[in-house]
Amino acid sequence: MLVVIPALNEAAAIEACIASLRVGDRFMERVCIVVADGGSTDGTRDIVKRMAADDPMLRLLNNPARLQSAGINLAVKREAKPEHAILVRCDAHAVYPPGYVRRVAEALACRPEAASVATVMDAAGDSGFARACAWVMDTPLGSGGSQHRGGTRPQWVDHGHHAGFRLSWFRRIGGYNPSFSHNEDAEYDRRLAQAGGRIWLAADIRLTYQVRRTPGGLRRQYWNYGRGRARTVLTHRMRPRLRQLVPVLNVLGLAGGLAGAALWPPALIWPAAYVAALLAVSLVGALRLRGWAGLWAGAALGIMHTAWGLGFLRIWLPWIMTRRQAPTYAPKL
Repeated sequence: MLVVIPALNEAAAIEACIASLRVGDRFMERVCIVVADGGSTDGTRDIVKRMAADDPMLRLLNNPARLQSAGINLAVKREAKPEHAILVRCDAHAVYPPGYVRRVAEALACRPEAASVATVMDAAGDSGFARACAWVMDTPLGSGGSQHRGGTRPQWVDHGHHAGFRLSWFRRIGGYNPSFSHNEDAEYDRRLAQAGGRIWLAADIRLTYQVRRTPGGLRRQYWNYGRGRARTVLTHRMRPRLRQLVPVLNVLGLAGGLAGAALWPPALIWPAAYVAALLAVSLVGALRLRGWAGLWAGAALGIMHTAWGLGFLRIWLPWIMTRRQAPTYAPKL
């Protein structure tokens, strides 16, 4: 078994992530953990080197392509041995419960028909804004009903938070598309489904994901998520799901309402209704979190919706206007 953690400037989180994977489970003493670093300049590499001095099964791998998709592919190519049958991907922003890697391996063993196992992320935050953001992110308003965001029912899914892979399947479909900076997981799952692979959501295996601490960080994250989703849609000529179209339609409705209000004041109905909905979310957030910090929930939700929709349109509109050939990907690993 091989565990890979892609990282870039994760000094604030990488030590806690690695420690959580090792602590309390003797099984992990013989599991190789590879940190695929994309050129960190904030001390991440020094932290990993220091930890590796006391941990012979911890490796630091240089990832010159910087992107996490390319880093995982490189780790499989360089570090996977013939005896490795399973790859477990871990996120540097996450803290893992004891036994996480072992339980992912057991889930794959119990589901021989599964090519991958996905697990559930429970969002958490360490600041007022982040706590409100984490709460609303795990609601249907924030996640669109994605089962790997706070879900509780084990089931077959077409996409989920990447955890365990059978390396035979990973190699068969060419690993990740190394040009994707975001949404590489959904793009991978699309090709996996086309090849006949299935994904099992092990909803009883959960991890804690630390959300962005500031509105600016959240905005950049969801802008990139929207761009990545648009690239996946265009690459595979997919029809977006309704929950993916809602943020896009909302952005268009807000822009149209504000632009048309001078000529037709009722056009403001949609922007006004949306602002009222966000205020209601803030009030509910304050009640659920039992504090004023919950009032950030509406703002966080608005940032997620708007940044995701704008990011999607940034990629999709130029293509629809020029009708240029959608990008394709010929996998090679």
